[in-house]
Amino acid sequence: MKRTRNLFTSEAVSIGHPDHVCDMISDNILDACLKEDAKARVACETMAKDEFIILSGEVSTTANINVEQIVKDTIKRIGYTYMPRVLNLLSKQSPDIAQGVDIGGAGDQGIMFGYANTETPEYMPLAITMAHDLVKLATTLREEGKFLYAEPDMKSQVTLAYEEGESTKIDTMLMSIQHTEDFDEVEFKKFIQNEIMKKIAQKYALNTDFKVLINPTGKFVIGGPEGDAGLTGRKIIVDTYGGYAPHGGGAFSGKDPTKVDRSAAYMARYLAKNIVASGIAKECLIQLSYAIGVAQPISIYIDCKHTNQIEEEKIIKVIYDQFDLSPKGIIHKLQLHNPIYAETCNGGHFGRKYLDKENKIVCTWERLDSVDIFRNLTNIS
Repeated sequence: MKRTRNLFTSEAVSIGHPDHVCDMISDNILDACLKEDAKARVACETMAKDEFIILSGEVSTTANINVEQIVKDTIKRIGYTYMPRVLNLLSKQSPDIAQGVDIGGAGDQGIMFGYANTETPEYMPLAITMAHDLVKLATTLREEGKFLYAEPDMKSQVTLAYEEGESTKIDTMLMSIQHTEDFDEVEFKKFIQNEIMKKIAQKYALNTDFKVLINPTGKFVIGGPEGDAGLTGRKIIVDTYGGYAPHGGGAFSGKDPTKVDRSAAYMARYLAKNIVASGIAKECLIQLSYAIGVAQPISIYIDCKHTNQIEEEKIIKVIYDQFDLSPKGIIHKLQLHNPIYAETCNGGHFGRKYLDKENKIVCTWERLDSVDIFRNLTNIS
């Protein structure tokens, strides 16, 4: 019988990509509000084209922030040198929405997914993890002055080959990286292949004889918002699981945690990760659904892809019994009223370290502090 060979691909983008520029601006505005007002209601959407930055959405807060300065500081931090022109169209949250949120209900209806598996130590799918690692390494080398000619706008794509009875292999690595006009193409591509692509392959003990694609159009001088318009929330698959698991449709960036698009997706990831880390399943997909103004989810769905050692119904019962999945409960459990959001799009929202380099709390939803709840209640040692 012929062996089945499946190819799966995930992509990632750098903070210099125009969509992530917008994500970071929106989340920097959110963080600025939360630093002064933990109860701020923020839904900030950003659009970027050329030197123009347009802000829209709703913000209700006691914080006194300078949105124009936040935009300028963000653009500078990313590595662009132009001075943005800001059009601020932010207004206050609708009282029709606020009345439901004020009593602890969800800020909108929606479905959110969380996922985890055992492919990586971070309990994330391998393809998206490697794609993020490629752009993070390239960005770091650029910022350290080691990656000559590189500019902030970067994209990566990793295709993995899954063949029955064989170990996972890299089929193709693709990187599109903005560069200066005077770049040395041979030197530039050689550096990417040897100091970025092969380094990431070696990190995961995978093959280095993969197909290589670098700037397939041949030239990538015009990048960032000059080369393509950017919008907040347009990289939701990059932000989550790289297409390996479903996404409910709601974006994260610029939204305070009363918006279940963000907080419930974080909680679903937290639950899925703790379930897999407990050993009761090798893979776990969770869906939560909410109705606007209603506190508790109206449904919980779990699919462990036949890797579970106990019935999924029992896992759901544990979740109902042990966790408060209302917006207030999630915010309290994951400490989501803290200003922790500005860097979440830099490398994806999931599979990140719980603490940053300065030991500051960042991604609370990546903690493994509920493993024993699932392990003990199901008698798994």
